[in-house]
Amino acid sequence: MVAGVRDAPDNFEIESNKSKDDTDDKKKKFRPFSFSEFFKVKPTDSAPVRVIKKYLRFVGPGLMISVAYMDPGNYSTDVSAGATKQFALLFIILLSNIIAIFLQSLCIKLGSVTGLDLSRACREHLPKWLNYILWIFAECAIIATDVAEVIGTAIALNILIRIPLPAGIVLTCIDVLFVLMAYRPGSSLNFVRMFEYAVALLVFGVVICFSIQLGMMPSVNVRHLFRGYAPSKETFTGSGMYQACSILGATVMPHSLFLGSGLVQPRLREYDMENNYYKIPEDEDPEEAYFAYRPTAKAIKYAMKYSIAELGITLFTFALFVNSAILIVAAASLYGTPEAADADLYAIHDLLSDTIAPVAGTLFMLALLFSGQSAGIVCTIAGQIVSEGHLRWTIKPWKRRIATRAIAIVPCLAISLAVGRSGLADALNASQVVLSILLPFLTAPLIYFTCKKSIMRVEVASEQQDEFEMSEIVQDDEDSEQEPQQTEKKYLDMSNNWATTIVAFVIWLFIAVLNTYMIIKLGIDGGI
Repeated sequence: MVAGVRDAPDNFEIESNKSKDDTDDKKKKFRPFSFSEFFKVKPTDSAPVRVIKKYLRFVGPGLMISVAYMDPGNYSTDVSAGATKQFALLFIILLSNIIAIFLQSLCIKLGSVTGLDLSRACREHLPKWLNYILWIFAECAIIATDVAEVIGTAIALNILIRIPLPAGIVLTCIDVLFVLMAYRPGSSLNFVRMFEYAVALLVFGVVICFSIQLGMMPSVNVRHLFRGYAPSKETFTGSGMYQACSILGATVMPHSLFLGSGLVQPRLREYDMENNYYKIPEDEDPEEAYFAYRPTAKAIKYAMKYSIAELGITLFTFALFVNSAILIVAAASLYGTPEAADADLYAIHDLLSDTIAPVAGTLFMLALLFSGQSAGIVCTIAGQIVSEGHLRWTIKPWKRRIATRAIAIVPCLAISLAVGRSGLADALNASQVVLSILLPFLTAPLIYFTCKKSIMRVEVASEQQDEFEMSEIVQDDEDSEQEPQQTEKKYLDMSNNWATTIVAFVIWLFIAVLNTYMIIKLGIDGGI
């Protein structure tokens, strides 16, 4: 009897624990999906699985950035190059892609080490007058890019579903509303990833359209095609140099620099928060906490090389494939067609429909629609980064974004109503010229910041210094002189080495010279 009485509490305790376990299991079962948990590295994972899982945690920003390299501005330039020089200018597409990867790697480096995007770095480290000038240049680049996205989307809607051009231009505001509702600084990484993958669907749509078009085009000499990725004298004959400059200007877009330097912080912050190196103050606004956050040395070591690898792989697959596909389709089907050299998007649609099949023209326009929408979304985010970084405007984000978008839509709407199709073609060409002019001015501060040791450094806690090579750690002499009684601070120097600095300067000079040549050529030829 006594034993039975003693057994009773144990049985009740077992039932109670079981009920508690069931409740915990239900909570685990119904908790929301987390990308971080899904890609979490487990101790039992093999080395290759660990690398792949870790890499997948960084997939997203590269897809967003790749959109900037296959926007509607690329379509007319790549088609013109393929129609006049066949495959010879594939080398320029490859070279432009390599330059884009290098510059974007500097953007990732700046954003990872300092926790600042390019626009915020300008505000913090440059004189006010220079910051304001660069802000004006950046806003002009955003507007010029927006003009191309608006025109491309409106033309695609006009051809595909017969929506009048003015109405199509107004409908391009839809992507802005999507960004207004979804994207804001300080959002959780899980939410940011969902937004990135939504944009990625549009990118995949573009890739699928051109994959089908490549399968439909006339047969070509494969050896001759791949020979186009090597330097050729064709680049320096006739209109080759002018077209090379146009491809470069349409590929290396200024707004992508602000985008690339601003998209890396969420993953760095996630790592610091998971490892208790950083915690958002409870009484602080999420957006304010986002701007105040600075990555730790361990977060930078964890994230930067994977961020650069993800960017390089994405641009060398999606962006390079799409730009190459546009030129290859044009070269295979339109080479030798005189009217294709200066054709607008309408004429390109008609030519592809006549030379390949009607569905080829439709697929081209569908890809243009996907590119215009995805590029418009990404451009809106870049505009947000620019205005918040350079000026820290206190007005509400939706007002700021609507104002930026309206500046692009109003001129396009006026042109479509007053001039029509030909006016939009001229506006598209003019937007690419503006971007070419602005590119050297906006790449200069990026190269300057990443070369400067006082900016590209991160403090290393004393307990973490053993994890870094001593040659990488530099003492802050100024701090040691001003505070001799305190423990000396030590920093990890992550500024560009001499080789990277030389390459960066050569690329900047190359871009500046080519863009100067294109502007002079336009002046000699009598304008746009």
